Amino acid sequence: MAEQQATLAGGCFWCTEAVFNDVIGVTKVESGYAGGTTVNPTYKEVCVGDTGHAETVRLTFDPDVISYDNLLDLFFGAHDPTQLNRQGNDIGTQYRSAIFPHSPEQEAAARAAIARAGADHDRPIVTTIEPLTAWYPAEDYHRDYFDREGDNNPYCIAVVAPKLRKFRKSFANMLKPQDA
Repeated sequence: MAEQQATLAGGCFWCTEAVFNDVIGVTKVESGYAGGTTVNPTYKEVCVGDTGHAETVRLTFDPDVISYDNLLDLFFGAHDPTQLNRQGNDIGTQYRSAIFPHSPEQEAAARAAIARAGADHDRPIVTTIEPLTAWYPAEDYHRDYFDREGDNNPYCIAVVAPKLRKFRKSFANMLKPQDA
C-alpha cells in the first residue's frame, strides 16, 4: 500500500516531532502549522496566537507497518488531550490538541480514537477534529530540532527530553531501535 499522511497537533511541535521520529513505520516527520487563517504564517506570528494556527506535525507513514489508528493511539499517549489550549507551560491556541484528517476515513478513525482516549482519562478529552484546509511547513531551523539542539536548549532539556523518555518507556514495542 502507498504511504499516507497524518497531521496532528499535540502542543509544541518540537516534542511531537521527537516522539514520532522514533515510531516504526513513520518515514517522515515535518513540523508546521495548520488550522489558521494567515497564509504562509511564520513561527513568530503563530507564537503570538493571532493566526489561528496550531503547531502541528505532518507524518508520512507506511500503513502496512503502522495503522492510522495506532498512530492516533500513540498521539493520545504522547500528550495530555484533556488540557484546553495548552500543554504544560505552553499556553495558547497554537498548542491545542487537534487532529486534521486527510480523508473521511481518517475523520471517522479520529472520532473513534477520541472515544478510546476518553475511556483512559478521568477528565474530558478536548482534542478537536478540524478540516485540513492548508498546511504550512515550519521554518527549516525547526526541522529535527530536538535531535540537533536537545542537549543544549533549556526547553528541550526540561520539557522534550522527559516527555520522550516517558514515551519511549510506554511504547517501546512500537519504536525503532535506538542507537547505543
